[in-house]
Amino acid sequence: MAAMIGRGAESWRGVERRAPFLATGLIAIAMAIGSAACAETADEPPDEPPGLSRGDKMLLLNGGAAAGLIAWGTYKWDYGQRDPHTQSEGWFGFDTGEGGADKLGHVWSSYALSHLFATIYEDWGYSRAEATTYGTLSSVGFQTLMEFGDSFSNHGFSYEDMLANFVGAGIGYLLRDQPQLGTKIDLRLEYAPSLDGGNDTDIFTDYEHQKMLVALKGSGFENLEGTPFEYLEFHMGYYTRGYDDFIAGGAETRRRTLYVGVGLNVTKLLSQVWETRVFDYLQVPGTYLPFDHKIDR
Repeated sequence: MAAMIGRGAESWRGVERRAPFLATGLIAIAMAIGSAACAETADEPPDEPPGLSRGDKMLLLNGGAAAGLIAWGTYKWDYGQRDPHTQSEGWFGFDTGEGGADKLGHVWSSYALSHLFATIYEDWGYSRAEATTYGTLSSVGFQTLMEFGDSFSNHGFSYEDMLANFVGAGIGYLLRDQPQLGTKIDLRLEYAPSLDGGNDTDIFTDYEHQKMLVALKGSGFENLEGTPFEYLEFHMGYYTRGYDDFIAGGAETRRRTLYVGVGLNVTKLLSQVWETRVFDYLQVPGTYLPFDHKIDR
């Protein structure tokens, strides 16, 4: 009897350990489905063609994105290889795993995803306000599911990553909800892979070749319209190098760098021949003049 009670207590402790992770997964699924459910209850446009409703398409999009994430995470990030666990990764400290570049990666990806989802929803007939809200929910749901998957891998569930996800999605919502800010400010990722090889096969986590930056665009200011300054922008960014090559006890290769710069607004320059917003999210290497500040000398 004592042995049975002991085994029962141990099983219950296992359930307790897993409860936060199971709850997180349910939250992610609920947010994705919830955004679709909310959209379904909204008035359908009277001229919507027959076939899938916009709410059905939203549900399929979120479900497909979740399935793709789980497949990629299982293949590339070892989802399902460990019991669920948490792991504190720190923020921007020198001795953290990536010097904070990974946290800015979560901010940017959540921001960009919120705008990607919102743009799709708006194309499906939702108002800008509805699309912005649903896009933010879908982004948070997707990123929460990712963190839930991480809890079953060697990465572990990171509260720092989750907070960064919320920050990125929140910025995405703000800049889309307030166009007077969104036309002035971009969050961007620069990716410049090495030409002689040595790149990570997973471009999403190849922080050795990434930079994260905020761009303040002259084109967003009315008093600069019609002047050369509307083609210029101010940059402030951050990147890390040498973390992938670092071996404890070996030569110190890690370094963190802040920079400011003046660059060309590629979106504005191309606007006469190509209407695209891709370069509001992706920074083209070599189109700005940076001034670096090495944090670690």
